[in-house]
Amino acid sequence: MNPGRLDVDVRARFTADGTDPFVVDAALSVAEGETLVVLGPSGSGKSLLLETIAGFHAHEGAVVHDGRDLTDTPPEKREFGFVFQDYALFPHLTVRENVDFGSRYHAGTADPDDLLAELGVADLADRTPTTLSGGERQRVALARSLAIHPTALLLDEPLSALDVPTRQALRADLLDLLDGVTALYVTHNRSTARALGDRVAVMHDGELLQIGTSEEVFESPASPFVARFTGANVLPATVWSTGDTAAGDRGSAASSVAIRPEHLVLDPATPDCEATVERVVREDAAFRVSLSSATRTRSERVAFDAFCDDPPAVGDTVGVGVPTEHVTRFRE
Repeated sequence: MNPGRLDVDVRARFTADGTDPFVVDAALSVAEGETLVVLGPSGSGKSLLLETIAGFHAHEGAVVHDGRDLTDTPPEKREFGFVFQDYALFPHLTVRENVDFGSRYHAGTADPDDLLAELGVADLADRTPTTLSGGERQRVALARSLAIHPTALLLDEPLSALDVPTRQALRADLLDLLDGVTALYVTHNRSTARALGDRVAVMHDGELLQIGTSEEVFESPASPFVARFTGANVLPATVWSTGDTAAGDRGSAASSVAIRPEHLVLDPATPDCEATVERVVREDAAFRVSLSSATRTRSERVAFDAFCDDPPAVGDTVGVGVPTEHVTRFRE
């Protein structure tokens, strides 16, 4: 396997009867041995981008791997491994035959039994895909994609159809499997993006809005959309302090701020505002507390969330601390 660097700058148009064309216009680079996660909502163009890179769709621009332009190279000769969301296993072949399928088109493929053992499903080699669970099928699909010693691995939401325990187990295995592999992974799941991505790119309406480390994207979002989709509160704001703010900006409502729920502090010694508890929901090891608060400039109340270990009761009024070092401001 020669992981190499993957450089992509593509523009592709997709049309369906009676609808306006959907355009994917994206430029990105994946360093050798890096996992870049493309994070975005359903319908944002993530899968279409992955399929375009794989060579399934015509496009303008270029797909370059390790300095070699693959734009006019058919998919089967690009030497990319592709893992589909719906497994795409051949139902009439055994598990072993599915994993070994690439040997028909590629020389020097890996031993299927070795890969199945590495992925913990060696005992399934003689069964057919229809007898397997979702997690087992996805492990077989991963083994098949790795069998050709791919130069890059393209993964289209391989965990999205799995139950939570299976997803968590397979995600842990992926951390090991992707080590040293040049990989592009698309998902709508924030926790998967943070767990697997060396870097994260946020996609919306066919465009990449921000690319950076997980810390950069989640803690310093480039736009209100990125902030909301990565789980931050986005609140309307009015500039009142002078500081480094131009005098003409003071009192302007044309701005907003973002802060992640985990950075808000409930009932601090010196609260920045008061809020009413509207709802409390248990999420894994913490509680998500939904709150609303009055503002100085708006008649309606502003809603936002916070996390805590010891939640207040619904209807309580609580103080909220807002650490300014975790606030991102946007001009709109």
